[in-house]
Amino acid sequence: MLSKQLYIPTLHLAKYKFDPLIINLIPERMARLYNSIPISRFGNTITVAMSDPLNIFALDDLRTLTGCNIDTVLSPDEEVFRAIEVQYHLDSQDMQSVLDEASSQQYDSDKSEVELVRQEEIELSSALEESGKAPIVKLVELMLNQALKKRASDIHIEPEIDCLRIRYRIDGSLHDIFKIPKSKQNAILARIKIISNLDITENRIPQDGRFKVKFEGKEVDFRVSDLPTTFGQKFVLRALDKANLSIGLEKLGFSEQPERIFKEAIVKPFGMILVTGPTGSGKSTTLYSVLNQLNIPEKNIITIEDPVEYQVEGITQVQVKPDIGLDFASGLRSLLRQSPDVIMIGEIRDPETADIAIKAALTGQLVLSTLHTNDAISSITRLIDMGVEPFLVASSVIMFCAQRLARKICLKCRKPIEVPQDFLDKIGFKGKANFYTAIGCKYCNNTGFYGRIAILEAVMVDDNIRDMIIEKRPLEEIKKYAQNQGMQTLRDDAYLKTKQELTTLDEAIRITTEE
Repeated sequence: MLSKQLYIPTLHLAKYKFDPLIINLIPERMARLYNSIPISRFGNTITVAMSDPLNIFALDDLRTLTGCNIDTVLSPDEEVFRAIEVQYHLDSQDMQSVLDEASSQQYDSDKSEVELVRQEEIELSSALEESGKAPIVKLVELMLNQALKKRASDIHIEPEIDCLRIRYRIDGSLHDIFKIPKSKQNAILARIKIISNLDITENRIPQDGRFKVKFEGKEVDFRVSDLPTTFGQKFVLRALDKANLSIGLEKLGFSEQPERIFKEAIVKPFGMILVTGPTGSGKSTTLYSVLNQLNIPEKNIITIEDPVEYQVEGITQVQVKPDIGLDFASGLRSLLRQSPDVIMIGEIRDPETADIAIKAALTGQLVLSTLHTNDAISSITRLIDMGVEPFLVASSVIMFCAQRLARKICLKCRKPIEVPQDFLDKIGFKGKANFYTAIGCKYCNNTGFYGRIAILEAVMVDDNIRDMIIEKRPLEEIKKYAQNQGMQTLRDDAYLKTKQELTTLDEAIRITTEE
């Protein structure tokens, strides 16, 4: 009926033979976003199968992306989705075929493989086409490809008693993906060691490495951590997408109040900016986004980190190596002789590093660093416990910030719910809001969430807060004063994101339980 009314032909995709070269004209992300898949190209015109050919925004985006005219054919929603899964996605049959091939061959790190991994980058898009590679090489590259397509931030490769377990961390939560036979464990772990430039003969102590890949035209760094366990070496591969660093503070999802505080703080010529939060709360991404904004030829920016997470052009980065005596304290002393304008310290861990960082902030440098505390104000106690005098804390720190990451609700499958008023009163939720619950659909891999957003608590240190720090006033008193001055707590910001329909009330409560 739609075909007759719209004069658009229909196409049954289940029996259609797709050309991989045509499929690659449109990235998977765009195909999933608009539930569309390219089927042919004639000259400067690409024909795309869509379930909604009247979506003019999709047509405009696809036209801009490909630089070609777009013709459409009409296909049912489910058929388009299944075609995307088969053509773009690494499914169980792909993995099984590689495993079957691996079962019939012995893994051998021959010359051609070593030459491949010595290249600066691995081209993942050609992993399926390069049939000449060893099966284990294919398996590792397909695993990386699948993880990036699923938006995974970490790949966990975990040896168990009878298999090698693969899990991906997607939007902060781990998901079981598949298991590999135990017989392939050593070959796969050896392959990861080779591409990460780790010592392939060392199995007793932890090692750290890194490698790069190209994915959909972007460069993605992988940071590799190797830990010996009972049944073999566990690897965690953390994906670090440089594209996240150049989007600016405005697009990180900050609320108005913390964004304003950040902008005021980073234009100061000297002082210390502290970002606190647990591991995986987005502190590094926030600090690197700030550095990227400050990264101009007129400024000398130096970082000292353990490890260096993102490699950024125009910034001098130092990797801590405690085994040779290059720790945070000694490295910080040396880099202060390099006449820096901006210093980023990966983490203030000990009294000596804290002391040097504070003095650097007092003598003309803008210092950015992280701490592990529950909220922003607790940073005061943490520094004082490290032996920093209260008057030095008051004089040097210009901003405290605490950060968490909340999962964003999937807009395609969310469902409105009613929340009793007595419960809202009990948890201190003020104002009116439309509440939703996460359901799960094909778009969000049945998790109910798609992406994450930052929840922040930011405090600008004014004269009154400085006086209270020097007088060693209780933290609750300082926090109450900051709230009276307009500070949003972590829970306030989480509730604000709930009112903006970006997350669920359950998620807002979950990530701010300490409140």
